[in-house]
Parts: sequence; structure tokens; C-alpha cells
Amino acid sequence: MQRLPPLNGLRAFEAAARHLSFSRAAEELFVTPAAISHQIKGLEDYLGVTLFRRLPRAVMLTDAAQAILPLVSEGFDKLAQAATVLKESESSGVLTVTSAPTFAQKWLLEHLEEFSTEYPDINVRLDARLDTVDFDRDGVDIGIRLGAGQYPGMRVDQLFDEQVTPVCHPKYLEGPHALKHPEDLKHHTLLHVDWGNINAPFPDWQMWLTSVGADQAVNYSRGPVFTVEGMAIDAAARGTGIALASTYAVADDIKAGRLVTPFDRRITSEISYWVVAPERTADQPKVKAFREWLLRRAAETGLTGG
Repeated sequence: MQRLPPLNGLRAFEAAARHLSFSRAAEELFVTPAAISHQIKGLEDYLGVTLFRRLPRAVMLTDAAQAILPLVSEGFDKLAQAATVLKESESSGVLTVTSAPTFAQKWLLEHLEEFSTEYPDINVRLDARLDTVDFDRDGVDIGIRLGAGQYPGMRVDQLFDEQVTPVCHPKYLEGPHALKHPEDLKHHTLLHVDWGNINAPFPDWQMWLTSVGADQAVNYSRGPVFTVEGMAIDAAARGTGIALASTYAVADDIKAGRLVTPFDRRITSEISYWVVAPERTADQPKVKAFREWLLRRAAETGLTGG
């Protein structure tokens, strides 16, 4: 790459040449006329040519200055265009969001159209996974993660606490072993969720049964295990068994009558949902827009209240 002339000198020259005035160039660039004169003198020394003929009450361009002025002006125009492109790329384009699968399925998809309407220039690419994500390697901009909130190098905002409660098909409220008391769970299949590599105690049947004093009456270790909470919820809605599910994730199924809550008992676990983004890019316009929208919509829909 060729060595560039002093950029401040080029900027001073372009403004002074356009205005044919050191004073007006100084006003445009928020410096003094003496600074403009000094910068242009440095550029002339660097180039080895005279650019202005200084008259008592005016300045005039030399032939050399007239020859290079269009090229210098075009160069600054291209720099301005490049800055605009960079600015637009940060506030628009593709935004890659990684999310815990159940949150993506049960809440985010329902509200994503609202974000697209509010920010039509940002196209969301949704990557739903529970395992650890390398933001740089995987090209991820922002994530919704389930855990204890310990994410080194990340900007971290708490979205909501994880609360769970038993849910089941309405048929379990009837029959000889109807669910009337927590101890009645011993007659039915319990559905479990493997939460993966979450560095905190995750909510499970033992935790819930202990909270209601029924851990001795019910064998909480039996029953099928699902690696995605949404699968356990779907199985419960089909009548396969009773799931211990996140309250936000079953809200629509309960409203539609596909699921019921047999017991008025929910517990808050030691894990929460968090909005995370690399600290160095967390305030990029498109990342900041999604984070602020997500936190706002979570509060507006009552998600933060559990």
C-alpha cells in the first residue's frame, strides 16, 4: 500500500479549495484559520508543490491544486460512503440469535413478527440449541441462555427467573387415581427433562416433590427423559405422563385446554433465562435494538413476573 499524505492536510486543502477561503474552511472543520494554513503548508511540503497563491484578501488555486482537487474530493466522498455502509451494516442486515429451544418454540416465535414489524431492516436468523455456543466461530450476535448468569466476556441481562409446575392432560383429573394430592403422582408416569450442561441446580421432580413434602411417597426417578423441555410438554399434552414444565412454556397450552395444572404449586429454581452478547459488540445498533425489544416485551407480557 502506498504511503498516504497527511489526511488532516488533505481535508484542510479540500475544504479551503472548495470555499476558496481559509476562514470558511476553518468554520466547516471547527478549527482556526491558522490551523488550516498550517495543515496546508505541511501538505505542500510533503508534496513538494504549491497549492495556493495567497493574495492580500483571497486565495487562488494553482494549476497543481486544480488538477488534484477532483480526485481528493472523490476520495473523501468514498470514505463517507464507506462509513455509511458500515453504519448501516450495524443497524440492519442479518441478526443471528441463539436461543434455548423451548424458549424459541414457546415464546420467541410468537413475538418475533412484532420485532420484524418494528425493525424491518433487521432480518433475524434463529439458531435454537441448548449446548454451548462460540459466538465468534458460529457468527452469533446475541443469545438467550438458560443458566446461572455466569458468562465471562459477555454483557448479561436477566430476562426472567425459571419457574416450574406440574402439567398434564385433563384426563388425569378424573378416574380412580385422579390427581388431587401430590402423593397421587405415584400412580402415574413422570416425564423428565435433561437440562444439559447447566452449571447450577436445575428444577426436577425431586426438587418439586420435596417442596410439597411428597418426596418419600413418590418414586421421582422413574419415567422417560427428554433432552428438550418442549418435547416433554408435547408428550404431556398427548397424555403420556405428567411433566414438570416452565410456567411460561405451558401458558398457551393451558389457555387452549390441552394442559392443566393439577396442583397450585410452582417453584423458582436457581437458574434463569439471560440475554447475552459479547461485550465488544453488545452496543451495536442491531444488537442493542433486539436486546432492548426483548427485555421490554418480556416485561409487557408478564414474562419477567414468572
